[in-house]
Amino acid sequence: MDRFLIIGERIHCISPVIRQAIADRNPAPILQRAKEQLDAGAVYLDLNIGPAERDGEEVMAWAVQLLQNEFDNVPICLDTANKKAIEAGIRVYNRSKGKPIINSADAGPRLGLLEVAAANDAMAIALCAKDGIPSDVEERITYCTEMLEKAMMLGIDPMDLLFDPLFLVIKGMQEKAPEVLETIRQITEMGLRTNAGLSNVSNGAPKHVRPIIDATYCAMAMQCGLTAAIVNPCDHRLMETIKTCDMIKGNMLYADSYLEL
Repeated sequence: MDRFLIIGERIHCISPVIRQAIADRNPAPILQRAKEQLDAGAVYLDLNIGPAERDGEEVMAWAVQLLQNEFDNVPICLDTANKKAIEAGIRVYNRSKGKPIINSADAGPRLGLLEVAAANDAMAIALCAKDGIPSDVEERITYCTEMLEKAMMLGIDPMDLLFDPLFLVIKGMQEKAPEVLETIRQITEMGLRTNAGLSNVSNGAPKHVRPIIDATYCAMAMQCGLTAAIVNPCDHRLMETIKTCDMIKGNMLYADSYLEL
């Protein structure tokens, strides 16, 4: 089996440092965060430029080339609701190390991003949502099925889709956590792959417990079949948990040094 796919989350315009670096076209902070994540075990880098309505195409193309030129064509997750920016990023993308991932389509207003994925032989994260937060497992599976049918009509390989059941914050929405795990289990039974925005789970919790919540919930989700997540790979507890789950699930061979692999 394939090892868990780790997508580094830390190049995100919500960070003042990254937002300013993008505005100034200053490579240093972006490259520093990229290196930290790759050194910590990230396979893909999520490149979140936000809505970028004014200059999204230029920003995405610049950032994709910056990262791939510096880090040997590192594969990238193109994270924006701006369709033209995603297309601009794909045009300059070198896929020698992996297809680009579009982050993200959904069953509602972003359904058209599946067409972008199909036209460019890209992978896509598919949020199991349409308008707001799904009410239960059944609604999530309904949206999953709708997007799967649309993707297959477009000729997309189902293995190029990462279905995201929409991880929700524990603080204030604790009752939803088991629903998300059950959704992952059912999607896995359909033979499909899943992804999570893991840090959403612990948002708002005290800083000292966030790594505990993230690592524990990730382990539970991996047991249900979760195959990928957008995470902070510099969280050592989380990375040790992911590697240990991979080893126990047989996704990697045991060695005394498995945490170093």
